[in-house]
Amino acid sequence: MKLGIVGLPNVGKSTLFNALTRAGAQAANYPFCTIDPNVGIVPVPDKRLHVLAEMYHPKKVTPATVEFVDIAGLVKGASRGEGLGNRFLSHIREVDAIVHVVRCFEDGDITHVDGSVDPIRDVETINLELVMADAEMVQKRIERVGKMAKTGDKRYPVEQALLTRLLDHLNDGKLAKNFPMNEEEAAMVAELWLLTNKPVLYAANVSEEDIARGGDVPLVQRLQKYAEAEGSGVVAVSARIEEELSQLEDAERDEYLADLGVEESGLARLAQASYELLGLISYLTAGVDEVRAWTIQRGTKAPAAAGKIHSDFEKGFIRAEIVPYETLIELGSVAAAREKGLYRSEGKDYVIQDGDVVLFRFNV
Repeated sequence: MKLGIVGLPNVGKSTLFNALTRAGAQAANYPFCTIDPNVGIVPVPDKRLHVLAEMYHPKKVTPATVEFVDIAGLVKGASRGEGLGNRFLSHIREVDAIVHVVRCFEDGDITHVDGSVDPIRDVETINLELVMADAEMVQKRIERVGKMAKTGDKRYPVEQALLTRLLDHLNDGKLAKNFPMNEEEAAMVAELWLLTNKPVLYAANVSEEDIARGGDVPLVQRLQKYAEAEGSGVVAVSARIEEELSQLEDAERDEYLADLGVEESGLARLAQASYELLGLISYLTAGVDEVRAWTIQRGTKAPAAAGKIHSDFEKGFIRAEIVPYETLIELGSVAAAREKGLYRSEGKDYVIQDGDVVLFRFNV
């Protein structure tokens, strides 16, 4: 899962990135501090792994991971190359989803590129640039398809008509993901890798004082209402607090979160919300060698899930032996689950569920 962190300059993107990855990406109080994208691989917090590790005492524990890409701040005119915009927009095309950091706190000591804090204005500034960049790409595609239509191939006029409708939609300032289309049309549009067709998760950057209130902050509430209308999600985080948490050991971190009145770190909530946004789940494998989480798309059948471990597992798939995580923990062992008939053997049509503890049987 590759997530691009975007937003206006100076809203806390690089500070949040540093906190999430401990990568030491440069962060400063002026625009365009980030030019080349910083990339960090982040483990996804999953308490189930620690519980299984206590049970199996494995040689290593391997969590699922998220790749965060810190993309430089966009400004008005980015789609026309302002502020190195074209270069930054190309980085966004490469990610699976967008984490859009939006400033939702007042602080006279921190400069805002537009001189005041307004989360909806800020979001619309970015969205408009993305829409304009998409419109330019669709226009070019229409011109190419128009030339190919002269060959007499019937598929090109169909595509041209679809793209013309899509261009009108974009020119109205609307996002590609909200364009009305059927399944076949959606597949054609997906091939364009449009910026506004990507799932979006808004990270509402709030003050340290507001973090315990979560969504109960006027600026965040405005952002939530806006996001709901466009089918996006919102997670309230404090980039500054996450930066402080990243410097602490686990026990200290838990104590600090408790003092703040927060159950989970921003990373945990961002990861969970990102999984939901992209329709992802994790299944688990456990043994004395390794306890590990594997990321798959919701709805994945057992053979394809096995292929995540190794292609031979999918090619030679025989069956999947499964016990749900909650059942395994409640009973204390696989042997106990077997005795109660709760350790199942599933075939090729079984759809893997989140938290399934799986042993794949295969033969090649």
